[in-house]
Amino acid sequence: MESSSLPSLAATENWPVPTAAAAVVRADGTVAGSHGPTGRRFPLASVTKPLAAYAVLVAYEEGAIDLDEPAGPEGATVRHLLAHTSGLAFDENRVQAAPGTRRIYSNTGFEVLGDLVAKATDIPFADYLHQAVLAPLGMTSTTLEGSPAKDAVSTVDDLVRFAAEVQAPRLLDARTVLDAMTVAYPGLTGILPGYGHQRPNDWGLGFEIRGAKSPHWTGTTSSPRAFGHFGQSGTFLWIDPDVRAACVVLTDRAFGPWAIEAWTPFTDAVLADLRR
Repeated sequence: MESSSLPSLAATENWPVPTAAAAVVRADGTVAGSHGPTGRRFPLASVTKPLAAYAVLVAYEEGAIDLDEPAGPEGATVRHLLAHTSGLAFDENRVQAAPGTRRIYSNTGFEVLGDLVAKATDIPFADYLHQAVLAPLGMTSTTLEGSPAKDAVSTVDDLVRFAAEVQAPRLLDARTVLDAMTVAYPGLTGILPGYGHQRPNDWGLGFEIRGAKSPHWTGTTSSPRAFGHFGQSGTFLWIDPDVRAACVVLTDRAFGPWAIEAWTPFTDAVLADLRR
């Protein structure tokens, strides 16, 4: 499955990965281009988090939870957990900072969120994610097979549906999505995994926000408003409101120096295609 309308996508063929699939979807839901096996399922790693966050926001709009209710460590809320400012450590249930004082990227925080939603709705979180987000969007090849922080498996085709939804929301009020893509707790510093210390290290609710971060996994020409997530399984999804488009790339090689080298020029080429 490929499209000549975005020749930049073919660059994935030159990456040092066994398999790569990519697609770009515009804000109106049309696919601007795709390349590679877009129907193949790949482990998403942390690209799971935006999907999980979207389900948490559905639970909020349904009244099951509140963004400002207590959750996680003492003094922390659902909003803190979504924005990686609860103070919880990366991968263990240990508090490293007071809520709202540092940006500490935390898988544990998303696991706390999954448990909270499951308890509030009386539905296991994987089932809630399916009912609230995946099924309504027709994401039939996507499953959550463990932690809401990192254990979803999906396809480029399915994530295109999700990226279209985020750009033109139907499952959530547009104001809720605007909140999710706006910096929460501005000015906080922290480490962006794989890219080092960032001042500030901007995040919204479940989405990382590009801001002025350098180095970064998006493009040098990406808008500061661009947001999304990448995963340690060699995956990423970004949405750039300034070009009214989103890009999904899934691979089967773990994130490493190859990705740092390949992803930024790739995104710059995609953006150049979109701006033509």
